[in-house]
Amino acid sequence: MSREGSRNTQSSRTSFRELQFQIEDLRQKRDELNKKTKNYINDLQEIEIEIANSLKIAKEKYKKKRDYWNNKVKQLKEKKVEYITLLDHFIEDKKKFQKPEKDTKNKKQIISMKQIERKIDNLERRIETEKLDIAEENTIIDKIRELAAMKQDYLLEENTNELLKIERKIEIVKINLNKIYEQLNKWSDKSQENHAKMLEEFQNVDKLKEDKKKLEEDLIENKKTADRYHEQYLKLMNQSKKRFRGKNPYGQGKIPSERFKEMTKKNQMLEKIKQEKLATALEKQKAGKKLNLFEARLILEKSKE
Repeated sequence: MSREGSRNTQSSRTSFRELQFQIEDLRQKRDELNKKTKNYINDLQEIEIEIANSLKIAKEKYKKKRDYWNNKVKQLKEKKVEYITLLDHFIEDKKKFQKPEKDTKNKKQIISMKQIERKIDNLERRIETEKLDIAEENTIIDKIRELAAMKQDYLLEENTNELLKIERKIEIVKINLNKIYEQLNKWSDKSQENHAKMLEEFQNVDKLKEDKKKLEEDLIENKKTADRYHEQYLKLMNQSKKRFRGKNPYGQGKIPSERFKEMTKKNQMLEKIKQEKLATALEKQKAGKKLNLFEARLILEKSKE
């Protein structure tokens, strides 16, 4: 072999090795970024699960409990208004029976109201029907006055008894109102406690959504870089195929290296598998089934072509 032929062979061999080195370097960079893409996607999936869990806890646990206690508080407030109205009514009744105290002689109440009224009627009838002198008539009139005073005292006593009943009712209503206020405080605290926990979950969701947004931005940027390396990788692979197609980089008339043949065959197999996986992924997507990371990436790459 001439020196010129030897130099050409050496140059072809060096050119081939450099190209293969560049191809391998791009492949490694692309694969490293693809691993990062996978990690980003895993992190996003975990965040989505956390968001779903937080929303579920917020809505199905704390919101339901808060609404339950809010409803109890509402019912209790309505009951409180009823008791306040009843209290006002009893206080007005109490005012009607309250009269200034009067000094009265101590008298034994040995007869009923009907008996007093009957005696008064009888005495008045005597004045109307009997012939009485002035002294007798005055005596009867004095007796009627005495009985009328007894009747008034009897009424005052009845009013006093009724007043005591009203006061007891007022006291009972006040006791119940105090219980209502205590219960209102407890139930309001429970409502506020669950409301605060619900807000914490929603705040956590907001934070997770921010984290998700940042991850999505990083994922997109990482994917763009990985795609650039992949495009450069494919470009060099095509360049390698065109440059050495039908040629032997190690010398004219020699058979290409087994490594190059294996790489070409491997790339063809990978491309075939990729197309088959893509077809499967598209079918799953059409059927509304969940895609794995590899399938999602294949569809994403396909949409950019």
